[in-house]
Amino acid sequence: MDRHLLPIALLLLFALLHPATAPAQVIAAGGLHSIAVCTDNTAMDWGDNDNGQLGNGSFTNSNVPVPVSSLTAVIAVAGSQSHSLALKNDGTVWAWGINSLGMLGNGDNADSNIPVQASGLAGAIAIAAGRYHSLAVQNDGTVWTWGSNILGELGNGTAVESNVPVQAIGLAGMIAVAGGYHYSLALKSDGTVWAWGGNGSGQFGNGTNADSSVPVQVSSLTGITAIAAGFDFSLALKNDNTLWAFGTNDYGQLGDGSTLGSNIPVQVSGLAGVVSIEVGDYHSLAVKQDGTVWAWGENFSGQLGDGSTTDSPVPVQVGPLTGITAVAGGTRFSLALKNDGTIWGCGENFYGSLGNGTNTSSSVPVQVTGLCAVGTGVEELSDAASYTVFPNPTTGRITVQGPVGTQQLEIRDVLGQEIHRSAVTGVSAEIDLSSQPNGIYFLAIHIAHSVRSVKLIKN
Repeated sequence: MDRHLLPIALLLLFALLHPATAPAQVIAAGGLHSIAVCTDNTAMDWGDNDNGQLGNGSFTNSNVPVPVSSLTAVIAVAGSQSHSLALKNDGTVWAWGINSLGMLGNGDNADSNIPVQASGLAGAIAIAAGRYHSLAVQNDGTVWTWGSNILGELGNGTAVESNVPVQAIGLAGMIAVAGGYHYSLALKSDGTVWAWGGNGSGQFGNGTNADSSVPVQVSSLTGITAIAAGFDFSLALKNDNTLWAFGTNDYGQLGDGSTLGSNIPVQVSGLAGVVSIEVGDYHSLAVKQDGTVWAWGENFSGQLGDGSTTDSPVPVQVGPLTGITAVAGGTRFSLALKNDGTIWGCGENFYGSLGNGTNTSSSVPVQVTGLCAVGTGVEELSDAASYTVFPNPTTGRITVQGPVGTQQLEIRDVLGQEIHRSAVTGVSAEIDLSSQPNGIYFLAIHIAHSVRSVKLIKN
């Protein structure tokens, strides 16, 4: 689909550093198809497959999950309207589906119904897919893009498409990217946001509607920890767990109680304690600290999951879902990943995007069937729920609290440099980060043969 967040850099970084102990599942949604990473780090797709975006060697739609061909060691996935991306634990990027504008990045423009490797990328730590273009963050903090460039969405100062990755100009220290309809976003380790491409609806959030073929800073946003890009609107999660939105608002997707667009960030109404975000074309999704899911915006096919098909300009709770750890948004459907490894979907299902073995749309969440076995991932996620890390954000000291037992604690910076390691036996441990510069860090809690990853913010 034409968004991505992919602000899951904490999972990506620790999977790169600890591939043998990072089996937790990941989900993504394309325009009309869905993607999941299994606990054995293989991938499965379901839904629309007109252009081979399921990656299983066919062009046949599937309303149940099917394995992506010959793809292993996957740690992240992203989906667009008709193409898919995967990041492997060796830092390579793989793509499949439509390639008419070079969005697969392999040097030609031929569609592929099996994964092909994007050229020249190694050491990638994050990926995202716009509607007709793709993005990756390298471990040196640079951003690389490929595909359509009609409005400058590649960020290289031109309007020339590219079927191989090209570097976005002037970006360093980036940790996440997101792609919309002919525009791109990037999140820097200092909590600032950068945008480029089309800005006709104010989706840059910088107070103008002027396009740009090079990245520009969204000056009014600081302390940002996650970003997401819809068709022509954007979301940004702050380190105080509030949520901000900008761009078009025809269906209430900005969540401020109106349907008026805004080229500056407006706060999403009545929503606090947000820990994860995503978007569809014209709807928004958020996971709160209590594991509930909230949605707003377009609801034509029931993608808000509240049992209705009525649009909402303010957040409404998605069904009875609890224990949710991640969400994803397609054109008119939504996905949610539970802490038991199951996946639930609501909204349009004409192509089988909900993965429940039917083609019947649903305005309440239904469970994806035939998904990969979760194996030890269930135990890992269950263990993770027993641990708390506070305060986060922090000005210096953090406390890690959980069941009695021995844990190995490890903290790295955004470049993967280890800055702390300790073994702790007991119910709590204190770590002092006062000597470290402000920014984003990643804590790994090693529990027996599993690991929990937590993103830390120091400010």
